[in-house]
Amino acid sequence: MHRTIRRLVAEMFGAFMLIFFGAGAVLTTNFPKGDFGLLGIAIAHGLALAIGITATMSISGGHLNPAVTAGMLAIRRIDPRTAILYILAQLLGAVLAALALKALLPPGITKVLAIGTPALAANVTVGKAIATEAILTFFLMSAVLGTAVSPDAPKIGGFGVGLTLLIGILFGGPLTGAALNPARAFGPALVSGQWISQGVYWVGPILGALVAAFLWDKLLLPKATD
Repeated sequence: MHRTIRRLVAEMFGAFMLIFFGAGAVLTTNFPKGDFGLLGIAIAHGLALAIGITATMSISGGHLNPAVTAGMLAIRRIDPRTAILYILAQLLGAVLAALALKALLPPGITKVLAIGTPALAANVTVGKAIATEAILTFFLMSAVLGTAVSPDAPKIGGFGVGLTLLIGILFGGPLTGAALNPARAFGPALVSGQWISQGVYWVGPILGALVAAFLWDKLLLPKATD
């Protein structure tokens, strides 16, 4: 029981860190002298995820993302009960982070920007948004499996995954907000009440993570007979 609690707290902590600094950067870029734009927002997300994974991977595996957990479940790297608990912990961490941002920052900013809830660009359809989130999360999940899970991976902690999120946001941020993580969309949405296109941030990332998980499990991860 103690080990399970440690793992759940680690997942909650890591998700809180990602959403607090990631969504927080979306908000604070609108402050005077805070105009660091899309690149700054991408860097904040990427570094927060990199540090969060590195800090928690020895405890929980450093998923910090329901889509990653779903991918790990699909290839039997985690059992169903633990996967459900992980996802609940990740969502709770995201909600707590959004609540913290709401408490710390002026309501004029948090209300207008929906606490950093990702949103689709006006000319992006739901279908294209799901495809964008799926493709970007495919690469994010691939980074997880190739740099953190593979026994042959270079010992770089979570920084390969964080860098993948950074470039994903640079491409997808103007299109979908580039959540690549259902928790990243869920926490701010729940606290702000902004639920528009929320399904995009569940279907796309989970689909992309599942495809990547099966590809790496069947073809790319080293086998005992290799």
